[in-house]
Amino acid sequence: MTNRPLCKKTHKRSSGLQAQEMAHMSPKLRAFLSEPIGEKDVGCIDGISRELAINLVTKGFSKAYILLGQFLLMHKNETEFQNWIICCCGATECEAKRSSKCLKEWCTCFL
Repeated sequence: MTNRPLCKKTHKRSSGLQAQEMAHMSPKLRAFLSEPIGEKDVGCIDGISRELAINLVTKGFSKAYILLGQFLLMHKNETEFQNWIICCCGATECEAKRSSKCLKEWCTCFL
């Protein structure tokens, strides 16, 4: 992993707060927030298990940017996205919360 800041948001904060924030992030979330989405697979999103990734791919959401597009179509409304991913894609409540948080954090960092 490189030494560059996680995102613009954390880059502006003091290093103590950034380290505290990073300590509460899962390695998968840290990795996802460390760079632009590019061509990452949907399974790279924090909260997306292998089984859920398979469900998403079968529904046409093979890349992280496609799922991000769905999140943006829902106006970054985490509750609406969570309900959708549970009902339409078979996510658990925990997966829904973690994936929506991950996408929201990515938007804060890069948009």
